[in-house]
Amino acid sequence: MTRLRSTVFAAGFFVWATTAWPLDLLQCYQEALVQDANFRAASALAESGREALPQARAQLLPAVSATLSSTSNKLSSTSPSFLGGSAVSDTSYPSHSESIAIRQPIYRKYLLDNFKQAQSIVEDAEATLEYERQNLAVRVATAYFDALLAEEQHSLVKMQLAGYSTQLDAARKLFKGGAGTRTDIDDVQSRLDMAVADELTARQNVVFTRRQLQVLVNKPIEHLEQLNVGRLNLTPPEPNSLEYWTEQAERSSPEMRAFQARSITASYEVDKSRAGYMPTLDAIAQWSRSASENTLSTQTTTDLQSLGVQLSIPIYSGGSVDSSVRQSLAAKERARQLLEATRRDIGLRVQKEFRGMSEGVLRIKALEQAVRSTEQSIRSSEKSFQAGSRTRIDILNAENNRMVSLRDLAQSRFAYLLSRLRLLALANEAGAAAIEDLNKLLVH
Repeated sequence: MTRLRSTVFAAGFFVWATTAWPLDLLQCYQEALVQDANFRAASALAESGREALPQARAQLLPAVSATLSSTSNKLSSTSPSFLGGSAVSDTSYPSHSESIAIRQPIYRKYLLDNFKQAQSIVEDAEATLEYERQNLAVRVATAYFDALLAEEQHSLVKMQLAGYSTQLDAARKLFKGGAGTRTDIDDVQSRLDMAVADELTARQNVVFTRRQLQVLVNKPIEHLEQLNVGRLNLTPPEPNSLEYWTEQAERSSPEMRAFQARSITASYEVDKSRAGYMPTLDAIAQWSRSASENTLSTQTTTDLQSLGVQLSIPIYSGGSVDSSVRQSLAAKERARQLLEATRRDIGLRVQKEFRGMSEGVLRIKALEQAVRSTEQSIRSSEKSFQAGSRTRIDILNAENNRMVSLRDLAQSRFAYLLSRLRLLALANEAGAAAIEDLNKLLVH
């Protein structure tokens, strides 16, 4: 009985574990935060960048070193003897030494600039990680909506395929009854053959888009929650001001903040290079003990305590400091120009996504009306065909126009949602809350 229960439990667990549960957008995003290799690499890079600050701080703190040595010495010497020959003497003795030294930088401009530079390096690392997090939200949503769009397009092609099959049967029956033409059959057959090829392409696109999403979440995907069109609230950006979103992006964009931090880092690199002209001042404390330092003091132990300061003044280094300054100035100019290029590019992207939302609302409404018009056109064409004033080709053309309108409508809806998310990402607002808002538009 116990074995039977275990078998039943194991079978039930296997069914539960292998059941393909539907995934929604929020679940995909949460999985990608853990599984996406690119984001994990960005997290590791940020962790590495954070270590620049403790390393720079450590160079401002005292450096303590200890030295221990033990040596076995053997000395052989040859000297003239009283008899005019040579006298050889061998001496063996051990020597020992211990020392502790403490060095505290008092003034080193290079280290001060290095510490300030490390702070900007950490800011760059944090901003870059935040940019990758925002970008991950966009990548997941893009992959998710691409998969939904591929499924919808596949459904539309199958509907078109079924419609052509119905029209072909009807054309053949009319032709057999003497009321149709061979041209109608051939025309429908050619459209049906093309639809078969389109269905194969659409099916491949479904597999490919799901695979793209699977790469992000690193788990099999069998079913995705679909878009609930009834929940889609078409609104322009809020506030509906391009200037507001541009200023917000320039001020808050993680990408912009990262390039600003890199520009500051380059400025401190110039200061560090110029510090090569500056003197340095250190405080030094040392204690040492040595025994049997040489053959004259084989039985002598010496203790030495010293405390003082060391001033180093650079005079000439062969022009390396001048070259380093010129190099860092060029790097600073490059960082400044990259920052300006990023600012302009962000402004362009903000305008694109802002218009994508604003004009997307109008386009979706226009396509919704186009779908209604094509449906009415199909009904009118069918009635006119029955009355003899229209041909079957007119019906096929009307049905094809309806499919094109439905396809464009689906594309426009997903494009609108992605423009909204990308605009939020540029303003550093495409976090979990933005994904949750999009997730509410899905069928649950």
